[in-house]
Amino acid sequence: MIAADRPVQRPPQAKLLVIDADGHINHACRSVVVDFLRPGDLVIANDAATLPASLQGLHLSSKAAIEVRLAGRHSLASNDVSHFSAVVFGEGDFCTRTEDRLPPPLLAPGDRLALGPLSATVERLIDHPRLVSLRLDGSPDEIWSGLARHGRPIQYAHIRSPLALWDVWAPIAGPPVAFEPPSAGFALDWQTLLAIRERGVMFATLTHAAGISSTGDEELDRHLPFDEPYTIPAVTAAAIRSTRARGGRVVAVGTTVVRALEHAAMHDGQVRSGAGLATQRIDEATLLQVVDAILSGTHEPGTSHYQLLRAFVDDATLCRASEEMDLLGYRTHEFGDSILIERQAHLTTGS
Repeated sequence: MIAADRPVQRPPQAKLLVIDADGHINHACRSVVVDFLRPGDLVIANDAATLPASLQGLHLSSKAAIEVRLAGRHSLASNDVSHFSAVVFGEGDFCTRTEDRLPPPLLAPGDRLALGPLSATVERLIDHPRLVSLRLDGSPDEIWSGLARHGRPIQYAHIRSPLALWDVWAPIAGPPVAFEPPSAGFALDWQTLLAIRERGVMFATLTHAAGISSTGDEELDRHLPFDEPYTIPAVTAAAIRSTRARGGRVVAVGTTVVRALEHAAMHDGQVRSGAGLATQRIDEATLLQVVDAILSGTHEPGTSHYQLLRAFVDDATLCRASEEMDLLGYRTHEFGDSILIERQAHLTTGS
Protein backbone atom coordinates (compact mmCIF):
# COMPACT_ATOMS: atom_id res chain seq x y z
CA MET A 1 0.00 0.00 0.00
CA ILE A 2 1.02 3.62 -0.49
CA ALA A 3 1.59 5.93 2.48
CA ALA A 4 -0.86 8.83 2.42
CA ASP A 5 1.45 11.86 2.54
CA ARG A 6 -1.01 14.79 2.62
CA PRO A 7 -3.12 15.75 5.66
CA VAL A 8 -6.49 15.67 3.91
CA GLN A 9 -9.15 13.90 5.95
CA ARG A 10 -11.81 13.34 3.29
CA PRO A 11 -10.31 13.43 -0.22
CA PRO A 12 -12.99 12.82 -2.86
CA GLN A 13 -11.07 9.87 -4.31
CA ALA A 14 -10.86 7.95 -1.00
CA LYS A 15 -11.40 4.20 -1.42
CA LEU A 16 -13.32 1.70 0.67
CA LEU A 17 -12.73 -2.06 0.83
CA VAL A 18 -15.68 -4.03 2.21
CA ILE A 19 -15.54 -7.58 3.59
CA ASP A 20 -18.94 -9.09 4.40
CA ALA A 21 -19.74 -11.86 6.88
CA ASP A 22 -19.16 -14.52 4.20
CA GLY A 23 -15.69 -13.22 3.39
CA HIS A 24 -16.65 -11.63 0.06
CA ILE A 25 -14.60 -8.55 -0.86
CA ASN A 26 -15.96 -5.50 -2.62
CA HIS A 27 -14.45 -2.11 -3.50
CA ALA A 28 -16.25 1.22 -3.52
CA CYS A 29 -15.78 4.94 -3.02
CA ARG A 30 -15.66 5.76 0.69
CA SER A 31 -18.24 8.48 0.11
CA VAL A 32 -20.91 5.75 -0.25
CA VAL A 33 -20.03 3.95 2.99
CA VAL A 34 -23.57 4.58 4.24
CA ASP A 35 -24.86 2.26 1.50
CA PHE A 36 -23.22 -0.65 3.35
CA LEU A 37 -25.10 0.06 6.58
CA ARG A 38 -28.52 -1.41 7.35
CA PRO A 39 -31.57 0.16 8.98
CA GLY A 40 -31.42 -0.77 12.65
CA ASP A 41 -27.61 -0.69 12.83
CA LEU A 42 -25.80 1.39 15.43
CA VAL A 43 -22.61 3.26 14.47
CA ILE A 44 -20.33 4.24 17.37
CA ALA A 45 -17.41 6.65 16.96
CA ASN A 46 -14.67 7.95 19.26
CA ASP A 47 -15.15 11.67 19.92
CA ALA A 48 -11.70 12.22 21.47
CA ALA A 49 -9.83 15.25 20.20
CA THR A 50 -6.07 14.97 19.76
CA LEU A 51 -3.61 16.49 22.21
CA PRO A 52 -0.52 18.38 21.06
CA ALA A 53 1.45 15.51 22.62
CA SER A 54 4.89 16.01 21.02
CA LEU A 55 7.16 18.22 23.15
CA GLN A 56 10.66 19.32 22.16
CA GLY A 57 13.04 20.05 25.03
CA LEU A 58 16.24 19.36 26.94
CA HIS A 59 17.46 16.63 29.25
CA LEU A 60 18.92 19.01 31.81
CA SER A 61 21.72 16.92 33.31
CA SER A 62 23.25 16.12 29.91
CA LYS A 63 22.04 19.25 28.06
CA ALA A 64 20.98 16.89 25.25
CA ALA A 65 18.07 17.79 22.98
CA ILE A 66 15.11 15.43 23.24
CA GLU A 67 11.59 14.93 21.99
CA VAL A 68 9.00 13.66 24.46
CA ARG A 69 5.87 12.02 23.07
CA LEU A 70 3.15 11.68 25.67
CA ALA A 71 1.79 8.17 25.31
CA GLY A 72 -0.61 7.29 28.10
CA ARG A 73 -2.49 8.23 31.25
CA HIS A 74 -4.87 6.41 33.57
CA SER A 75 -7.71 8.93 33.70
CA LEU A 76 -9.60 11.22 31.36
CA ALA A 77 -10.24 13.80 34.08
CA SER A 78 -9.28 17.30 32.93
CA ASN A 79 -7.60 18.04 36.27
CA ASP A 80 -5.53 14.83 36.17
CA VAL A 81 -2.84 15.91 33.72
CA SER A 82 0.37 15.75 35.72
CA HIS A 83 1.24 12.07 35.26
CA PHE A 84 1.85 10.47 31.87
CA SER A 85 3.75 7.62 30.36
CA ALA A 86 5.94 8.95 27.58
CA VAL A 87 8.28 7.81 24.83
CA VAL A 88 11.53 9.81 24.68
CA PHE A 89 13.66 10.28 21.56
CA GLY A 90 17.02 11.93 21.09
CA GLU A 91 17.62 15.03 18.99
CA GLY A 92 15.49 15.30 15.84
CA ASP A 93 11.90 15.58 14.71
CA PHE A 94 9.26 13.92 12.54
CA CYS A 95 11.30 14.40 9.35
CA THR A 96 13.34 11.34 10.35
CA ARG A 97 11.60 7.97 10.28
CA THR A 98 10.65 6.87 13.78
CA GLU A 99 12.72 3.70 13.56
CA ASP A 100 15.78 5.79 12.58
CA ARG A 101 15.48 8.32 15.41
CA LEU A 102 18.41 8.74 17.77
CA PRO A 103 17.98 7.20 21.22
CA PRO A 104 17.57 9.55 24.17
CA PRO A 105 20.39 10.17 26.64
CA LEU A 106 20.51 7.67 29.48
CA LEU A 107 17.47 8.38 31.61
CA ALA A 108 17.11 7.74 35.31
CA PRO A 109 14.51 8.41 38.01
CA GLY A 110 14.77 12.00 39.19
CA ASP A 111 16.05 13.38 35.88
CA ARG A 112 14.67 16.81 35.07
CA LEU A 113 13.38 17.76 31.62
CA ALA A 114 12.77 21.26 30.26
CA LEU A 115 9.94 21.16 27.73
CA GLY A 116 9.43 24.73 26.57
CA PRO A 117 7.26 26.45 29.22
CA LEU A 118 6.82 23.12 30.99
CA SER A 119 9.16 21.22 33.27
CA ALA A 120 8.97 17.55 34.16
CA THR A 121 10.58 14.83 36.25
CA VAL A 122 11.28 11.26 35.20
CA GLU A 123 9.69 9.15 37.93
CA ARG A 124 10.76 5.74 36.62
CA LEU A 125 11.66 3.77 33.53
CA ILE A 126 8.92 1.39 32.38
CA ASP A 127 10.88 -1.73 31.42
CA HIS A 128 12.59 0.07 28.52
CA PRO A 129 15.18 2.89 28.27
CA ARG A 130 12.88 4.90 25.97
CA LEU A 131 9.60 4.54 27.92
CA VAL A 132 9.22 6.52 31.14
CA SER A 133 6.69 7.60 33.72
CA LEU A 134 6.72 11.38 33.72
CA ARG A 135 5.42 14.00 36.16
CA LEU A 136 4.71 17.48 34.79
CA ASP A 137 5.09 20.40 37.17
CA GLY A 138 2.40 22.99 37.79
CA SER A 139 -1.33 23.28 38.17
CA PRO A 140 -3.71 21.71 35.62
CA ASP A 141 -4.28 25.14 34.07
CA GLU A 142 -0.53 25.73 33.73
CA ILE A 143 -0.01 22.30 32.15
CA TRP A 144 -2.87 22.75 29.68
CA SER A 145 -1.51 26.18 28.78
CA GLY A 146 1.99 24.78 28.29
CA LEU A 147 0.76 21.98 26.06
CA ALA A 148 -1.26 24.41 23.97
CA ARG A 149 1.65 26.84 23.57
CA HIS A 150 4.52 24.41 23.04
CA GLY A 151 3.13 21.04 22.02
CA ARG A 152 2.57 19.81 18.48
CA PRO A 153 0.65 16.81 17.16
CA ILE A 154 2.67 13.60 17.10
CA GLN A 155 3.77 13.13 13.52
CA TYR A 156 5.60 10.61 11.35
CA ALA A 157 7.87 11.05 8.35
CA HIS A 158 5.32 10.02 5.72
CA ILE A 159 3.63 13.42 6.18
CA ARG A 160 6.22 15.92 5.01
CA SER A 161 4.72 19.22 6.21
CA PRO A 162 4.13 20.04 9.90
CA LEU A 163 0.68 19.09 11.12
CA ALA A 164 -1.63 21.60 12.76
CA LEU A 165 -4.16 20.58 15.39
CA TRP A 166 -7.07 21.10 12.99
CA ASP A 167 -5.48 18.50 10.69
CA VAL A 168 -5.90 15.81 13.35
CA TRP A 169 -9.28 16.72 14.86
CA ALA A 170 -12.24 14.85 13.37
CA PRO A 171 -15.48 16.84 12.86
CA ILE A 172 -17.01 15.19 15.93
CA ALA A 173 -13.96 15.87 18.15
CA GLY A 174 -14.80 16.72 21.76
CA PRO A 175 -12.56 16.41 24.83
CA PRO A 176 -8.79 16.60 24.11
CA VAL A 177 -7.61 13.24 25.44
CA ALA A 178 -6.17 11.30 22.46
CA PHE A 179 -2.40 11.11 21.93
CA GLU A 180 -2.81 10.37 18.24
CA PRO A 181 -6.03 10.94 16.30
CA PRO A 182 -8.74 8.27 16.27
CA SER A 183 -8.39 8.66 12.52
CA ALA A 184 -11.08 6.21 11.41
CA GLY A 185 -13.43 9.07 12.32
CA PHE A 186 -11.89 11.24 9.60
CA ALA A 187 -14.27 9.46 7.22
CA LEU A 188 -17.25 11.07 8.96
CA ASP A 189 -18.58 14.54 8.30
CA TRP A 190 -21.93 16.15 9.07
CA GLN A 191 -23.34 15.19 5.67
CA THR A 192 -22.43 11.54 6.32
CA LEU A 193 -24.01 11.67 9.76
CA LEU A 194 -27.20 13.06 8.24
CA ALA A 195 -27.20 10.26 5.66
CA ILE A 196 -26.73 7.71 8.46
CA ARG A 197 -29.78 9.05 10.24
CA GLU A 198 -31.88 9.12 7.06
CA ARG A 199 -31.02 5.47 6.45
CA GLY A 200 -32.53 4.50 9.81
CA VAL A 201 -29.15 3.91 11.44
CA MET A 202 -28.44 5.16 14.97
CA PHE A 203 -25.26 7.05 15.85
CA ALA A 204 -23.53 7.31 19.23
CA THR A 205 -20.13 8.18 20.65
CA LEU A 206 -17.72 7.24 23.38
CA THR A 207 -14.44 8.82 24.46
CA HIS A 208 -11.25 6.78 24.34
CA ALA A 209 -7.68 8.09 24.74
CA ALA A 210 -6.27 6.75 21.47
CA GLY A 211 -2.60 5.95 21.95
CA ILE A 212 0.51 6.11 19.82
CA SER A 213 1.04 3.81 16.85
CA SER A 214 4.85 3.51 16.87
CA THR A 215 7.70 3.97 19.34
CA GLY A 216 10.56 3.46 16.89
CA ASP A 217 11.64 0.27 18.67
CA GLU A 218 10.50 -3.21 17.62
CA GLU A 219 10.66 -4.63 21.13
CA LEU A 220 8.61 -1.76 22.56
CA ASP A 221 6.15 -1.78 19.66
CA ARG A 222 5.26 -5.36 20.55
CA HIS A 223 3.68 -3.99 23.74
CA LEU A 224 1.32 -1.70 21.83
CA PRO A 225 -1.36 -0.70 22.42
CA PHE A 226 -0.63 0.58 25.91
CA ASP A 227 -3.38 0.78 28.54
CA GLU A 228 -5.93 3.41 27.47
CA PRO A 229 -8.72 5.02 29.52
CA TYR A 230 -12.21 5.46 28.13
CA THR A 231 -15.67 6.65 29.08
CA ILE A 232 -18.94 5.23 27.73
CA PRO A 233 -21.97 7.55 28.10
CA ALA A 234 -25.23 6.11 29.46
CA VAL A 235 -27.00 6.96 26.20
CA THR A 236 -24.46 4.88 24.24
CA ALA A 237 -24.79 1.87 26.52
CA ALA A 238 -28.59 2.10 26.20
CA ALA A 239 -28.33 2.33 22.40
CA ILE A 240 -26.23 -0.85 22.32
CA ARG A 241 -28.81 -2.74 24.37
CA SER A 242 -31.69 -1.62 22.14
CA THR A 243 -29.73 -2.40 18.96
CA ARG A 244 -28.95 -5.93 20.08
CA ALA A 245 -32.55 -6.47 21.20
CA ARG A 246 -33.84 -5.67 17.71
CA GLY A 247 -31.15 -7.66 15.90
CA GLY A 248 -29.16 -4.72 14.55
CA ARG A 249 -25.39 -4.59 14.17
CA VAL A 250 -23.00 -2.60 16.32
CA VAL A 251 -20.54 -0.93 13.92
CA ALA A 252 -17.39 0.49 15.52
CA VAL A 253 -15.62 3.40 13.86
CA GLY A 254 -12.01 2.55 14.61
CA THR A 255 -9.99 0.13 16.69
CA THR A 256 -10.26 2.30 19.80
CA VAL A 257 -14.04 1.90 19.86
CA VAL A 258 -13.67 -1.88 19.57
CA ARG A 259 -11.17 -1.90 22.41
CA ALA A 260 -13.35 0.19 24.73
CA LEU A 261 -16.59 -1.71 24.07
CA GLU A 262 -15.04 -5.15 24.32
CA HIS A 263 -13.22 -4.23 27.54
CA ALA A 264 -16.46 -2.90 29.05
CA ALA A 265 -18.17 -6.21 28.20
CA MET A 266 -15.39 -8.56 29.31
CA HIS A 267 -17.13 -9.89 32.42
CA ASP A 268 -20.65 -10.71 31.26
CA GLY A 269 -21.03 -9.45 27.70
CA GLN A 270 -23.00 -6.37 28.77
CA VAL A 271 -21.77 -2.85 28.06
CA ARG A 272 -22.40 -0.54 30.99
CA SER A 273 -21.79 3.19 31.07
CA GLY A 274 -18.93 4.79 32.93
CA ALA A 275 -15.16 4.97 32.96
CA GLY A 276 -12.73 2.14 32.36
CA LEU A 277 -9.14 1.35 31.45
CA ALA A 278 -8.68 -0.88 28.41
CA THR A 279 -5.79 -3.20 29.22
CA GLN A 280 -6.42 -6.08 26.84
CA ARG A 281 -5.02 -6.86 23.42
CA ILE A 282 -7.50 -7.96 20.76
CA ASP A 283 -6.39 -10.48 18.15
CA GLU A 284 -7.39 -13.73 16.46
CA ALA A 285 -7.88 -15.43 19.84
CA THR A 286 -10.46 -12.87 20.98
CA LEU A 287 -14.14 -13.77 20.94
CA LEU A 288 -15.89 -10.47 20.32
CA GLN A 289 -18.86 -9.87 22.61
CA VAL A 290 -20.26 -6.60 21.28
CA VAL A 291 -18.93 -5.33 17.96
CA ASP A 292 -20.27 -6.83 14.73
CA ALA A 293 -18.40 -4.71 12.18
CA ILE A 294 -15.56 -2.20 12.06
CA LEU A 295 -14.91 0.82 9.86
CA SER A 296 -11.20 1.48 10.05
CA GLY A 297 -8.19 2.74 8.20
CA THR A 298 -5.98 0.37 6.25
CA HIS A 299 -3.31 -1.30 8.37
CA GLU A 300 -0.07 -3.10 7.59
CA PRO A 301 0.52 -6.67 8.81
CA GLY A 302 2.42 -6.82 12.09
CA THR A 303 0.87 -3.70 13.61
CA SER A 304 -1.40 -3.89 16.66
CA HIS A 305 -4.23 -2.42 14.57
CA TYR A 306 -3.91 -5.22 12.01
CA GLN A 307 -3.84 -7.79 14.82
CA LEU A 308 -7.19 -6.47 16.04
CA LEU A 309 -8.74 -7.03 12.61
CA ARG A 310 -7.94 -10.74 12.98
CA ALA A 311 -10.76 -10.95 15.55
CA PHE A 312 -13.20 -10.12 12.71
CA VAL A 313 -11.91 -12.10 9.76
CA ASP A 314 -9.65 -15.06 9.05
CA ASP A 315 -6.06 -14.63 7.95
CA ALA A 316 -6.62 -15.92 4.43
CA THR A 317 -9.27 -13.28 3.74
CA LEU A 318 -7.18 -10.53 5.32
CA CYS A 319 -4.22 -11.56 3.19
CA ARG A 320 -6.38 -11.51 0.06
CA ALA A 321 -7.69 -8.07 1.03
CA SER A 322 -4.14 -6.76 1.50
CA GLU A 323 -3.12 -8.09 -1.90
CA GLU A 324 -6.10 -6.40 -3.58
CA MET A 325 -5.39 -3.12 -1.80
CA ASP A 326 -1.79 -3.27 -3.00
CA LEU A 327 -2.93 -3.87 -6.58
CA LEU A 328 -5.48 -1.05 -6.49
CA GLY A 329 -3.19 1.52 -4.90
CA TYR A 330 -4.91 1.94 -1.55
CA ARG A 331 -3.32 4.48 0.77
CA THR A 332 -2.44 3.66 4.35
CA HIS A 333 -1.84 5.59 7.60
CA GLU A 334 -4.13 8.14 9.21
CA PHE A 335 -5.06 10.09 6.06
CA GLY A 336 -5.41 6.99 3.93
CA ASP A 337 -8.29 4.89 2.64
CA SER A 338 -10.74 2.79 4.66
CA ILE A 339 -11.99 -0.74 5.20
CA LEU A 340 -15.35 -1.97 6.46
CA ILE A 341 -15.23 -5.49 7.86
CA GLU A 342 -18.21 -7.46 9.12
CA ARG A 343 -17.36 -10.15 11.62
CA GLN A 344 -17.32 -13.51 9.89
CA ALA A 345 -20.13 -15.85 10.86
CA HIS A 346 -17.85 -18.63 12.11
CA LEU A 347 -16.12 -16.17 14.48
CA THR A 348 -19.33 -15.09 16.23
CA THR A 349 -19.92 -15.80 19.91
CA GLY A 350 -23.63 -16.14 19.39
CA SER A 351 -24.29 -13.10 21.56
